[in-house]
Amino acid sequence: MSILEIAGFGKRFTIHHLDKTMPATENIHFSLEAGEFIGIVGKSGSGKSTILKSIYRTYLPDEGKILYDSQRFGLVDLSQVSDRQMLYLRKYEIGYVSQFLNVMPRTTCRQLVTNALLEMGESEITANVETEKTLAHFELDPKLWDSYPNTFSGGEKLRLNIAMATVKKPRLLLLDEPTASLDQQSKVRVREMIEKLKNNGTTLVGIFHDIEFMEGLCDKVFDMKAKKIVLDNKVGVGSES
Repeated sequence: MSILEIAGFGKRFTIHHLDKTMPATENIHFSLEAGEFIGIVGKSGSGKSTILKSIYRTYLPDEGKILYDSQRFGLVDLSQVSDRQMLYLRKYEIGYVSQFLNVMPRTTCRQLVTNALLEMGESEITANVETEKTLAHFELDPKLWDSYPNTFSGGEKLRLNIAMATVKKPRLLLLDEPTASLDQQSKVRVREMIEKLKNNGTTLVGIFHDIEFMEGLCDKVFDMKAKKIVLDNKVGVGSES
């Protein structure tokens, strides 16, 4: 049984001052088994981020279903679950990494990662140890650990964002350009963490402009222009888009 299935997905946006409705994307179909990683490729504006944000329920689709096999609730349509259920899923099952960091002010780097673990039920001792291991893995300078992220560079903020999401080891992790502003060494660290999560059973949906980063990492590649899977390493099928 698939852990995630996108069926007939479509999303439109209304530009109210122009009284126009613009399609973001339509007729999207793909599915993932537990532990698989699908990469979504396509030009800017093709709707890649719209799909991720709709899975996370930041957006609601206009067409289709987003079926997710929840550990707590069973098979649900993420566009139809209650707000309370979605908050639970975001807290315990579904992680999201964007290019941007949006956190509570006057909360330190260390506190943000520790709090992510504490809300998962970890003890304070375990949370503190795992926080330091994670921040060290992503090579955030220990001098920054007790600083506020609004003073961080773009790359530092992105690494913190990834640390906060991955430390919870979610069942489903959504990655929206997670390496956009990172240097090569930091990209390697992100790849190592993704591989570790995948090996431990996390299912992943990712958007990357860095095709080299995706090489050998994704089980499937979905092309937004072709609107189909163009690479499926699980069954040995591949084609050029």
